[in-house]
Amino acid sequence: MYQNSLIDFNPYSCLSAVEVGKHLYWKIGSLQLHGQVFIVSWLVIAALLTISFLGTRNLQRIPEKFQNFMEFVLEFLQDIAKNQIGEHEYRPWVPYIATLFLFILGCNWAGALIPWKLIHLPEGELAAPTNDINTTVALSLLTSLAYFYAGLSKKGLSYFARYIQPTPVLLPINILEDFTKPLSLSFRLFGNVLADELVVSVFTLLIPILIPLPVMILGLFASSIQALIFSTLSAAYIGEAMEGHGEE
Repeated sequence: MYQNSLIDFNPYSCLSAVEVGKHLYWKIGSLQLHGQVFIVSWLVIAALLTISFLGTRNLQRIPEKFQNFMEFVLEFLQDIAKNQIGEHEYRPWVPYIATLFLFILGCNWAGALIPWKLIHLPEGELAAPTNDINTTVALSLLTSLAYFYAGLSKKGLSYFARYIQPTPVLLPINILEDFTKPLSLSFRLFGNVLADELVVSVFTLLIPILIPLPVMILGLFASSIQALIFSTLSAAYIGEAMEGHGEE
């Protein structure tokens, strides 16, 4: 693998071997870990935990200031799950949908707001974890497991009857759909975040003053929309699995 090339692609390797730019890797035995993704991911997780702790450590009956903001965020995330899953079944899935949205939003904004170039690494530079295909595929596979679990926990093995609904002729298409869902989720998030960071980097190199700012602001807006789309589609898939085609 040639890490110094701009784009490294081996047609005989798996999709995760596609790389843009230089990357820092940690080797643990036979495993090779993506250092930048782990560093920024844990920083985002630490920031989310800190904000959650500060916003809930002294709850009041009449919310003020930061607690008021936290309750607004909670209501917003509950609405995402409620609108897609249904009013009677959404509550157990609020933690998962909320975690998806907040983690993706935090990763996207971390790549757009924090000047990672100030931190020097032996290889490459820090960036949003969601601009790495491995991160977005992992999140998409979690959603796949979530909607399979939702369907099986509600209907048992009869959940698989949906593959032959409304006619057995659609069996291959219905099976293929379960593969295209995580692919579309992962590539949409990965492509948009990577494209946004590349555009900002190019503008910063060409015109380093003022001009990149509107592009960065637009990138923050697009990053928020991508987090909303990913979490909304995840909730919709879970709601679809729980509803099913053959439910009486």
